[in-house]
Amino acid sequence: MKHTMGIIGFGGMGNHHYKHVTEEIDRLTVKGVYDIKDERAEYAKSLGMKAYGSAEELLGDSEIDLVLVATPNNWHKHYVEAALRAGKNVICEKPVMMNSTELAEVMETARQCGKVFTVHQNRRWDRDYLLVKRELESGTLGKPFFIESRVEGARGIPGDWRCTKVAGGGMMLDWGVHLIDQMLMMIDSPVSEIYAQVLNVKYQNPENDVDDNLKINMKFKNGVCAMIEVGTYNMLTLPRWYVCGDKGTMKIDDWGSGADIVYAKDVEMVWENSIIYTAAGPTRTMAPRPRETVEEKHVDIDEKKSVYLFYENVLDTIEGKAELIVKPEEAMRSMKVMEAAFKSSDEGICVKEEI
Repeated sequence: MKHTMGIIGFGGMGNHHYKHVTEEIDRLTVKGVYDIKDERAEYAKSLGMKAYGSAEELLGDSEIDLVLVATPNNWHKHYVEAALRAGKNVICEKPVMMNSTELAEVMETARQCGKVFTVHQNRRWDRDYLLVKRELESGTLGKPFFIESRVEGARGIPGDWRCTKVAGGGMMLDWGVHLIDQMLMMIDSPVSEIYAQVLNVKYQNPENDVDDNLKINMKFKNGVCAMIEVGTYNMLTLPRWYVCGDKGTMKIDDWGSGADIVYAKDVEMVWENSIIYTAAGPTRTMAPRPRETVEEKHVDIDEKKSVYLFYENVLDTIEGKAELIVKPEEAMRSMKVMEAAFKSSDEGICVKEEI
């Protein structure tokens, strides 16, 4: 069955969707776009698409049954609800909404309209994330007790709406939402505690008071602890993932580097009486393990085509053949974690609530 999509907001992400859908999704055609900038409309025409004069005109096109909303964050609710009420199925770019209250209202609108509504949490198909998830599920690391996930850069926030507070800018909504979503999908337990530091290092004037560096410490009800970090002013970077389990440790340096894993052959060490001399001086506790007590290996995973798999699932759901992979209820959990992180940072407290 063929489907037809319209795009509201034809900036960088809107064009990203158009390119990959056109190249990879045979069941879906992008008919046209609406964007407030004339140059983006002209660009859409140059690609052979229709440039609608208004969002209402696009939503009134009976051929379109799926709408992608890829505007700045503060316009998501307006256009998503308008599309749902126009009888369209909707994909919204992340973050799905500005806050959980907006999301609850949109979810109710989708329920009343009986249409499919989802969010483009494409990082669920990232190679590095899938590799960590696979190793944890296999049990080779044992029971995890601390997981670190981070993305770091040194160039600040892109100089567009992402550094404007009213538009929903800042790194919590830009990258934090991805890392939180991954962690919630990987750990099968409610979050019970959140303590965060959300900073404004380079953006401190009233109009651009957006977060550009953040750390979120999360404790899950099953005892697993996790730390999420997003940095935009880090000249030296730390590993993308660092995972500690009671049988081994896993490290992924970068997106496509694969993982280095060190397993303990013997969980309990036999302590020697003698002091070991290291660069830190004489020590027993921090002395390296004897090499014969550990096993090292490097593992990797085939890269997944996130856009293809995401859209195929959405189309199957529209046709009644599947359930959404990215459910609005899951996006709600991520939104509530972000809100708890902001509250923790603003008030200097550990937020203890089950999410």
